[in-house]
Amino acid sequence: MHEQEAADNLGAFAEMFRLDDRVAIVTGASAGLGVSLSTAMARAGAHVIVASRRVDRLEATAQAVRGYGREALVQNADVADPRQCVDLVEAAMARFGRVDILVNNAGMASAVPATRESPDAFRAVVDVNLGGSYWMAQACAEVMTQGSSIINISSVLGFTTAALPQAAYTASKAGLVGLTRDLASQWGRKPGIRVNAIAPGFFETEMTESYSPEYVTDSLEPRFLLGRAGKPEELAATAVWLASPAAGYVTGQTILVDGGMSTT
Repeated sequence: MHEQEAADNLGAFAEMFRLDDRVAIVTGASAGLGVSLSTAMARAGAHVIVASRRVDRLEATAQAVRGYGREALVQNADVADPRQCVDLVEAAMARFGRVDILVNNAGMASAVPATRESPDAFRAVVDVNLGGSYWMAQACAEVMTQGSSIINISSVLGFTTAALPQAAYTASKAGLVGLTRDLASQWGRKPGIRVNAIAPGFFETEMTESYSPEYVTDSLEPRFLLGRAGKPEELAATAVWLASPAAGYVTGQTILVDGGMSTT
């Protein structure tokens, strides 16, 4: 009897991390961390709308979602355009009738010295990373109900520097931390949406492929307190937790998943 009770308790505890039949939108889902975030949501039980400007690469992500027995919807979207954000949410509602989770993962980076970065180049990064997250959150808040979750993907560069000239990127990612706090404050009681952020450290993605081996070895690796780069599933697991009832009393927070890089 005691063993059965322990098993029942463990099962009930594990259920807190499930997302069965919830509906998640993941932006920037065509590559890198976006793929891992999408499939993690599916593994936890959610149906997933995968969105990106590169729609030709989204079908592979959708197929991976379907491989876990969940439904997937492919949607072309440039989150820097508020109208396209509304269209994305409307497509999700037309297909599933609800949106429970938003993962604001769409992003772009630049590495231009501040004395040479043009206004248009700076705005392009901020418009996607910060503006796009805001427009998506705004559109989703119109349809989300009590217990829904918004997860903004910020960066460790919102808290520290990494020896690269990335003013636009770091400003946009630091801005996401402030945006997260404010939206959590506005939407906590009504409509009851939790808003949190994840700040990844160094993960091997399409965005980091341009880094030279010397830069990674000399400038980044000495700051990895755990002695290695992050694994995509480690970031995705944090997102599933934040989306799930297990994090039901967590809002307005930015979780650093950086192997300790921000402390060095």
